[in-house]
Amino acid sequence: MNIRLIYCFFAIISALTWLKSPGASAAELVMFESDSCEWCQRWHAEIGVIYGKTAEAKMAPLRRVDVYDPVPADLSHLRAVHYTPTFVLMQDGEELGRIQGYPGEEFFWGLLAEEMGKLKSSEAAVIPEGAVTESECAQGSKREKNDEETGGRAAVC
Repeated sequence: MNIRLIYCFFAIISALTWLKSPGASAAELVMFESDSCEWCQRWHAEIGVIYGKTAEAKMAPLRRVDVYDPVPADLSHLRAVHYTPTFVLMQDGEELGRIQGYPGEEFFWGLLAEEMGKLKSSEAAVIPEGAVTESECAQGSKREKNDEETGGRAAVC
């Protein structure tokens, strides 16, 4: 086979893969916390146990950073964190917004929904049609959906 034809084939496959990929618009919710922070512990008990299963987590997975550890290099450009917990919504390495403190479950979901609205459209499209977001749960919407971990149906909120 002609070597040029092989290179051309791989170039075309690479270009098609790049065009189909959603791009580098990765978002994350960075939680700055401390082991001695009682509000952080409360967040973990009320929100942390379910966050990973929510539509919000699909758009912005949680990343935990201890405020007493050195700041990771990719977060060194952020404004200083003075309160724990502080939640920083990031996309493409840039801060879109932050929530300082934990005001309780109902208020948290509302504030997070407001911040999530700042995500670029490629991230917003991740929420499947009919999915229940935790902000809807905080507003009293009780629904069920398939829970892949248990193999059955589990209440989202």
